[in-house]
Amino acid sequence: MQHNSQGSSRSSHSSRPKKAAKEPRRGASDGRAAFFDKFISYFQNHQRLFFSTLRRLLAEPVQTLMTSLVVAIALGLPAALYVGVVNLQQLGSRVETTAQMTVFLKKEASQQAIDQFRKNLASDQDFATVEYISRQQALEEFRVLSSFGDVLEMLDENPLPAVFIVQPVVRFQQDLSASEKLVDKLKKMTLVDDVQLDMKWMQRLQAMLVVGERLAFSLGLALALGVLLIVGNTIRLAIENRRDEIVVVKLVGGTNAYVRRPFLYTGVWYGLIGGVLAWALVVLGLQWISGPISHLAELYQSFFQLQGLGFSGLAALIGIGAALGFVGAWLAVARHLSKIEPK
Repeated sequence: MQHNSQGSSRSSHSSRPKKAAKEPRRGASDGRAAFFDKFISYFQNHQRLFFSTLRRLLAEPVQTLMTSLVVAIALGLPAALYVGVVNLQQLGSRVETTAQMTVFLKKEASQQAIDQFRKNLASDQDFATVEYISRQQALEEFRVLSSFGDVLEMLDENPLPAVFIVQPVVRFQQDLSASEKLVDKLKKMTLVDDVQLDMKWMQRLQAMLVVGERLAFSLGLALALGVLLIVGNTIRLAIENRRDEIVVVKLVGGTNAYVRRPFLYTGVWYGLIGGVLAWALVVLGLQWISGPISHLAELYQSFFQLQGLGFSGLAALIGIGAALGFVGAWLAVARHLSKIEPK
């Protein structure tokens, strides 16, 4: 009996349900891991599409090159104009901008009158320095700097006038209107034949450079619109050629965002290739004219060298090209992709 009771107790204990094992709790770490996996999958999908679109473009090299060259020309023209303006600015910055004036005297002026005129200029508080160059000094300087020495010997008289080089005080250095009033004051004097203001041509050059900058910007905007139209039309043709493929992808559940991606990357690739080609065209153009420019600079005893776009220019052209290609492709895809739906 005792044995049976022990057996029954054992059986009762074995028949009791066992406690279920505790399941691991899914916390924030599991959510972060899932989000990270989705991000990796999303990135890998974009990476695969990025290079697959490049392979598709390389499979049609002629069409790709022609479209990219059109984009390159549209980007290269304003870039070349901008480089020209930058080089002119650099050339202008090397020239000292002053309000120096060259006063030409009348040929019939006597030496006594010239000496009195010199004293009047030296005592005038508007002028800091006064330098006198006689007719004979001007002739000798012209003979040295030019190759017309033999011709000058054939002249009966010295054709060059006496000259005063005057430097106004500091308050006239950057004030063109005040300097012009001073020029008018000098022109009214009896012995003065003409007065040239050295600062005036620099002011005109700066004004022309501002016009050039705005012209480059306006041309860039107009050609950027052309790039959008070119890329958009190319992407539209690509969509029409792949219409059946798009329909199949949508039938198996592909979203518009999924279908849109390869076309957007195609537009980006057109912009990237076009930017690189535009940079190459500008560099080749600068190399072509750098020789004559250097020779011209040597004739004027200058060491001026043309400045190109450099790495920053290459990066800017690539970035602008990629952005324009992306926007052009997006506009084309947004307009035409929604019209393609499975029946």
